[in-house]
Amino acid sequence: MSTEIDVLVLGGAGVDTIVHVPELPVPLADSHMIRPGIVTRAGQSGDFVAVGTSALGLRTHHLDLLGDDPEGDLVRALHRDRGIALTAVHQPLGTKRAVNLVGPDGRRLSLYDATRSAETDRLPEATLRELAAASRHAHVVITQPCGHALPALREAGVTVSTDLHDWDGSNPYHETFAHQADLVFLSSAALADPERTMRRITERGRAQVVVATAGADGAYLLADGELTHVSAATPPAPVVDSNGAGDAFAAAFLYAWLNGEPPRRCALYGTVAGAYACTVPSTRADGIGRAELRARVTGLVSGG
Repeated sequence: MSTEIDVLVLGGAGVDTIVHVPELPVPLADSHMIRPGIVTRAGQSGDFVAVGTSALGLRTHHLDLLGDDPEGDLVRALHRDRGIALTAVHQPLGTKRAVNLVGPDGRRLSLYDATRSAETDRLPEATLRELAAASRHAHVVITQPCGHALPALREAGVTVSTDLHDWDGSNPYHETFAHQADLVFLSSAALADPERTMRRITERGRAQVVVATAGADGAYLLADGELTHVSAATPPAPVVDSNGAGDAFAAAFLYAWLNGEPPRRCALYGTVAGAYACTVPSTRADGIGRAELRARVTGLVSGG
């Protein structure tokens, strides 16, 4: 089947306000003087995946709800400047936004504005089906409208990936996404037993591959029933921020996966991209380029 889109990204378009704090948790005080200051920029989970896949040469299209507001304008400008196709469905409640508190070690705490979505939010069926029919693969962010889009994606015959982020393995909200995706990413941060959760995803759902990222400890890969550990890649520069590292991992994994690489090799791509993302200040949204990514993976494989 001829396709015009390599990766259709659903959901996760929004704006973050970055606030650098002296430490996390933030010490209680009347005030803090902070540097390098407060910056608002476009870039939430779907945006970061779209930036990452596009930077790697994958034809990317992003579909989500956006408000007619300054935050929505920032998201539109990000896609326009990066040459990423965007279909923005009007959201009368406004564009998704969050405040990210970032500590000196790059860790973050995100505060999401829950007033900019509603239980009735949906992605238009006709638009969704038209884009899915033109796509090889769909990456689904775990926002509520995207859960309702999963059956249409399945009917279109595209493969599906999702990122459960810091799922605790029991919250039922995430199960819709975990059990209907072919490829599942999640963080091991909130999991008491990552292997048990990963195996349960494959037993109860469609997933062929499950990846649990573990920050500086690398990642765990479950493929063909075998669990393996993949070491973290060495960052090419000082680590300044972990924001977007998981999305970068997913984007690079998808690049390799859609190019027919075996799962462990895909995970190597992911660790390199994730490490690169940790060297990018939280005030920017940048993805590693294809040439650098491939060169670094080749260096890892050859032991260089």
